[in-house]
Amino acid sequence: MNIFAKFKETAFSVLPVMVVVLLLGLTIAPLHFGTMTRFVLGGILVIFGLTLFLLGVDIGILPIGERSGAALTARRSLKLLLAAAFLIGFIVTVAEPDVQVLADQVRGIAPSVSKWGLIFMIAVGVGLFVALGILRTVLSLPLNILLTVSYIGVFALAFCAPATFQGVAFDSGGATTGPMTVPFIMALGVGVAAVRSKTGKNGKIASSAEDSFGLTGIASIGPVLAVIVYGIILHNAGSSGADSASSASHGLTGHGIFVFLNLLPSIFKEVLAALAPLAAMAVIFQIFLLKMPPMQVVRMVRGFVLSFVGLVLFLCGAHGGFMPAGEALGKVLGAASLQGTFWTALLVAVGVIFGAIVVCAEPAVWVLTDQVESISGGTIKRRVMLGALSMGVALSIGISMLRVLFGFSLWYILIPGYALALVLSFIAPKLFTAIAFDSGGVASGPMTSTFILSFTLGSSQASGGNPSVDAFGVIALVAMTPLIAIQVLGILFKIKSNRAEKAKIESDLRDAASKYDLEAKE
Repeated sequence: MNIFAKFKETAFSVLPVMVVVLLLGLTIAPLHFGTMTRFVLGGILVIFGLTLFLLGVDIGILPIGERSGAALTARRSLKLLLAAAFLIGFIVTVAEPDVQVLADQVRGIAPSVSKWGLIFMIAVGVGLFVALGILRTVLSLPLNILLTVSYIGVFALAFCAPATFQGVAFDSGGATTGPMTVPFIMALGVGVAAVRSKTGKNGKIASSAEDSFGLTGIASIGPVLAVIVYGIILHNAGSSGADSASSASHGLTGHGIFVFLNLLPSIFKEVLAALAPLAAMAVIFQIFLLKMPPMQVVRMVRGFVLSFVGLVLFLCGAHGGFMPAGEALGKVLGAASLQGTFWTALLVAVGVIFGAIVVCAEPAVWVLTDQVESISGGTIKRRVMLGALSMGVALSIGISMLRVLFGFSLWYILIPGYALALVLSFIAPKLFTAIAFDSGGVASGPMTSTFILSFTLGSSQASGGNPSVDAFGVIALVAMTPLIAIQVLGILFKIKSNRAEKAKIESDLRDAASKYDLEAKE
């Protein structure tokens, strides 16, 4: 895909969010002129940053994942494959922009939490469960069984964690699977599944369609478990995590474009620290495993450079414009919700609108739907998946706003929601179950981690809630609803296919009967 097509895709994704914010900020929820200016400038940086970042991922990073998966599987060493899968999951997660943003958001209300400590714990969780997902693919273990056992363990342990870490833990599962992690992990899974499909069991050809999906869904469980453990450790060490409800604006100084210039040095260092391990891994893999020709090496280097520049621009735009505007808008509507039912309903309605459009603004969603339509041979259409995801995420953001306003427990939604999703996993077609749990992760990406979470934090602060408990969890709800929506879509697809097959059989029988009658008359 060329840069102009990428730019068009990214612009059409981000602009709807910007239009809604500008309309609200100029009418019923007036925002300060400086905030609006920074939001527009930040939006431009986000668009250009995501364009360059995604282009770099496509041409330089994504091929490494697929080639590595295929090459490691071809080595026929399960230990080597699992160790490399852990390393890949860990390093890619450290470079994931969504994880960087979430860690900053957590630091905004809990300064005692170490940003890099949280990131490393999330990365360890992803690495372990990527290895577990690869093991599932190699051994052909049932996905629904693995998911059920894993989530039962996660929920059981979550009740032991402090309340301030419960929402953060489940949010980390959604934030982890963003525009860096999803393409790389999916490419790794596709590479492993493709090699398996060539040999299969007992020399037979094995289908790789089902095995190509589900790895992202499995990987998103790891960070939840890791952050729960991290929260328990901090709690036992005497730190509750929620030291303050300070703004998540990251110490912005200056006016207009100078805000972004002041952010540039620190973000440059963070991105360099995040991408350096991934670049080092690529070099090691090239020397000892991939041995790509010079032209492909040059292409890989070009991709890394584009990803670096794009990630710097994206984070500058997010921290300098998007997140402060989301928080400010949330504060205006949150404070207004205290004035009566109309404003309460308006806050919920705005949340629903943001949910409906923001899922289509997630680059990882486009990556997933493209691969789904390709691997399914066009049977599962992109527009159908996008419609189901949009409705599910809109509902989840609406519920999050109600939770901010009325302060009910996150468990009231997560427990029955995941219980339903796991039950559906035994009913829906296996391919749709794998796609559904992948969709849950990719639906909660950069726009959710930056704008929606900031909007929810601002609403919670202004309406008198506890942001560390009431606001965190919104990414988790965004990640949960697609699990149900896509599997329901799969059940409907299965019913439709069965009816079509039955109708074809009946038609063939009628044709055979008519032919028999005709021959009998002759």
